[in-house]
Amino acid sequence: MIGRLHHLVLDCPDPDVLARFYSELLGWPITWQQPDWVVVAADDRSSGLAFQPVTDYRAPDWPDPARPQQLHVDVMVDDLDIAEPLVLARGARRLAAADPAGPEPGWRVYADPAGHPFCLVPRPSWAPPVNPAGSEP
Repeated sequence: MIGRLHHLVLDCPDPDVLARFYSELLGWPITWQQPDWVVVAADDRSSGLAFQPVTDYRAPDWPDPARPQQLHVDVMVDDLDIAEPLVLARGARRLAAADPAGPEPGWRVYADPAGHPFCLVPRPSWAPPVNPAGSEP
C-alpha cells in the first residue's frame, strides 16, 4: 500500500447544498465545513466525500461523451424502490441509461443536485444490510 484514501473530492457550484444531499443520502454527518470546503464522512476521523466550489462549474451530461461523467459514486441500498423516492425528494434526478438495461441489471442512475451521476445499487448477498431490520432509511 502506498497511501490511504483521504477524501473523494467533487467540484460543484455550492458545496453546502451538495454536502447536505450526500449527508442525507449516506447517513453521514458533515464533519468539516469552511466556505470553500465541506466534508461528509462517517465521523471526523474517517475518509469521506469532500466538496469544493468551482467558478463556471459545468455539470457532466451522462452519457454524452462531449461532457463525460468525470466520476460517479455507487451507493448500496437494501431496496431500490424505497430508496428512489427518498433521493428524488432530496434533489436527485433520474437519468436515462445509455442501455435500457441500465449500467448493470437492477442498478439505477441519477444525477445529484450539481449534476454528478451516481448509481443506486442493490445490496449484494455478501453485504450486511444497509438499514438493520425495523429501521427507516
